[in-house]
Amino acid sequence: MLVRGMVALVTAAVAAMVPGVAMASPSRGDLQKDLDGVAAIGALAEVRNGAQVWRGSSGVAELGTTHKVPVAGRFRAGSITKTFVSTVVLQLVAEGRIRLDDSVEHWLPGVVPNGENITVRELLNHTSGLYDYKNTLPMPPSEEFYALQFRTWTATEQIQRALANPPVFKKPGSQYDYSNTNYLLVGEIIKKVTGRTYAEEIERRIIRPLGLHGTTMPGASVRIPGPHPHGYVPKDGGQLDFTEMNPTLFGAGGDIISTTHDLNRFFAALLGGHLLPARLLAEMKQAGTEHGTYGLGLSWHDTACHVRVYGNDGDALAYQAYSFSTADTRRQATVAVTPHLPTNPDATVDTFLDKAFCS
Repeated sequence: MLVRGMVALVTAAVAAMVPGVAMASPSRGDLQKDLDGVAAIGALAEVRNGAQVWRGSSGVAELGTTHKVPVAGRFRAGSITKTFVSTVVLQLVAEGRIRLDDSVEHWLPGVVPNGENITVRELLNHTSGLYDYKNTLPMPPSEEFYALQFRTWTATEQIQRALANPPVFKKPGSQYDYSNTNYLLVGEIIKKVTGRTYAEEIERRIIRPLGLHGTTMPGASVRIPGPHPHGYVPKDGGQLDFTEMNPTLFGAGGDIISTTHDLNRFFAALLGGHLLPARLLAEMKQAGTEHGTYGLGLSWHDTACHVRVYGNDGDALAYQAYSFSTADTRRQATVAVTPHLPTNPDATVDTFLDKAFCS
């Protein structure tokens, strides 16, 4: 089976991917100052430049305390999960067990209306047109939202909630529209193909071979294991601690827990060609629509200095994460924040990423 060869390749290459030298004073400028400028309750980051590594944190780990954010802390990485899920699918493609142009109907008969005209590729690059189940859920400040903090969801019921709504456009593949429903379906397809859940496949194909010791697939566990900053959502003009919550709310679209170190390690392996054959890594970098910036679970953008970086970002309500790398993997930056909602930290994180990649 090809996965065994991939695992062996990853195990052999892993020591070369992540350096162990720490920079006392980053030559790219005062990263700590820019991290301190991120609009958030707390933030942590790891920046790599070749063999040099800088790690830092800012803010507080818990409101009402002076506890520092742990530099190696764990966090919910949200939609960065999608890159892991897509990598599993593309490994199955490499093994000849699934094709990107297979229809959803082929793998999940009778589940999706018009499923015979929607492909696995269109799920992965968000061109299916399927309604996003997230838009069917209550959100703050709705009292119903807070009551669902510990509720266990199944992919089936979330998919059904989404499919009770018409598609956002009629012709699959013709437009881009980000929908978490796509990845719930992909998770179900992985289970149909392998007999194991998407989480089990991520564990055996990626987490264990790469030695991502701070990365877990939580299932229905509400806790974040190990050191971590607390995350919050707005309530009654203040902030409600939402650190503990049932991550089945996110499922295959966003439930992973990780660290800045592990995410840099993962993207170094992925973009360095240690997880996928070159042809499928190239497919991953192909946008679903003309001039798009989202491929098969992978996104990209150009920094202020016109350096293109690849990776993904994720929003898990009380946590937001951003992980990007140059194509040659020489430079990487991963940032995680606990936002002070409703303030959006994106612009200030972009400033930090520009410093990391451009200075």
